[in-house]
Order: sequence, then structure tokens, then C-alpha cells
Amino acid sequence: MSEYKILKISEKKELKGHAALWFHEKWNIPLEAYAESMEECMQGMSAVPQWYVTLDGNRIIGGLGVIENDFHDRKDLTPNVCAVYVEEAYRCQGIAGKMLAVVCDDMKEKGISTLYLVTDHTSFYERYGWEFLCMVQGEGEPEASRMYIHRS
Repeated sequence: MSEYKILKISEKKELKGHAALWFHEKWNIPLEAYAESMEECMQGMSAVPQWYVTLDGNRIIGGLGVIENDFHDRKDLTPNVCAVYVEEAYRCQGIAGKMLAVVCDDMKEKGISTLYLVTDHTSFYERYGWEFLCMVQGEGEPEASRMYIHRS
């Protein structure tokens, strides 16, 4: 993992356009939504939103963000880690776990010690200190999704 770099978009502003496009391609959320959220992150007015990417050289191979609400009905469970993704060729190397640790540490430094995460995975996040909390209903989703919590 040492050859990869995890960077905050707020500290590498030149990555914003490339990162917004990368997240858009992975999650099919409008490109403008990512660009606006990353722009807000770069303003530095508040701890949330934040965006992070993992690079192999100049190539984005992973990323995630922290936003107020990841499109679910429990507005009280905030902020949410979102858009966690590692390129398939780079999976099973601990990259996601390292990204999650960086985000949890960064948020704790910003005064946020509890984070939430919505997923359909049933055992992945437990490996990294996350605990199942409850089921939440996603906007426009027929089935409820699993909500996890992480306390630093």
C-alpha cells in the first residue's frame, strides 16, 4: 500500500475535475453534484463535505467522500461516508481499509468522532471497526439498506 497516495481534494485542488468525473463514472450520480460538493469542500468553511482519492502515480484507483446525507431517510444520522470505491484490479490490498482509516482520523481532527455509512455489504466494514446500526430507506430504493456507525 505504501506506493499509493491518499490525498484530500481540499489540498489538491487540481484533482477536482478529474476526481468528479471518476466518481460520476463509478456511481452514476450527476457530475455536477460531485463538482459542487468538491468545490464546497475546497472552500474550507466546514468539516463536511470532504473528498479523498487514492492515486497510483497519476491514476485514481480509489476514493470516497464525507457528506451530510447519502440519500437516505435518516437525516439525523450524519455525516455519512459515501461513494467508497476501489478499482477492481486494486481490490484485496487493504486500500479501502486505509482510506476509511484516513477519513476517520481526518474527521476526528475536525471534531467529528461519529460517522455513518450506507451499504449493501454485510461483513466488509466490520473488518475496519464499523458496526451495523440499523436499516435505512434509500431515496427511490425498493429495499432498505444497512447503516453502519464508526466511533473514534
